[in-house]
Amino acid sequence: MLALDQILRLPLLPLLMLQGMSVRGQALILPEPEGPQRGQQGTGSRLRLLIAGDSSAAGVGVAQQSQALSGQLVAHLAPYFDLHWQLEATTGHKTRDTIAQLQALPQQRFDVVVLALGVNDVTAGTSRRQFARQQDQLMRLLKDRFAPGLILISGVPQMQLFPALPQPLAWILGRQSARLDSVLRVQAEEHSAMVHLPFELPHDAALVAQDGYHPSARAYCIWAGVLSERITQAYSSKESA
Repeated sequence: MLALDQILRLPLLPLLMLQGMSVRGQALILPEPEGPQRGQQGTGSRLRLLIAGDSSAAGVGVAQQSQALSGQLVAHLAPYFDLHWQLEATTGHKTRDTIAQLQALPQQRFDVVVLALGVNDVTAGTSRRQFARQQDQLMRLLKDRFAPGLILISGVPQMQLFPALPQPLAWILGRQSARLDSVLRVQAEEHSAMVHLPFELPHDAALVAQDGYHPSARAYCIWAGVLSERITQAYSSKESA
């Protein structure tokens, strides 16, 4: 049975197309931040970390990687681990693009994989079924090529809250983002190594970058804190076992 937003999508299509073109035409295009995309930092037990995904994983919204998700997560984890980390994220990437990017990497071991995907799948019109199939393919790739002990899946953001999006476009995209996020939630319930972390930040203008679309440095800090808590919890438990 179709949901209300799916029923209304066709009669609203002309307006949605106009709003979409307007948003793209007026959007402030922010670059990916400068700074290293791999490295080693800290002392302690060795932890190999891969961060992969779209522009949010890449850190768009801030000027330096030290302010972005990767840099903030490294700063959180380095006091506890000999951290070897790598960032494989690109603006505009959908799930299928990230699959191709990771397939090009040599087979190696990562203890933890952090994923941030979904927004571009929403805007590209990826269906729930397609998204589920591609996410299953991504999970198989991660396990076969990198054998992680923990896969942290960041939830699809609530796009209805993005300041850059007008109504009813924001509502339509928000409903679809929730639909795709439910795929990730179910997937995590079916695989013991996977944890779904809902992308739920306070409704605060300070958490949004100047483009009204990407996270700010403060938002990246909160996000990294949630991720690092799950990682340290998991790997401290393993060390003490």
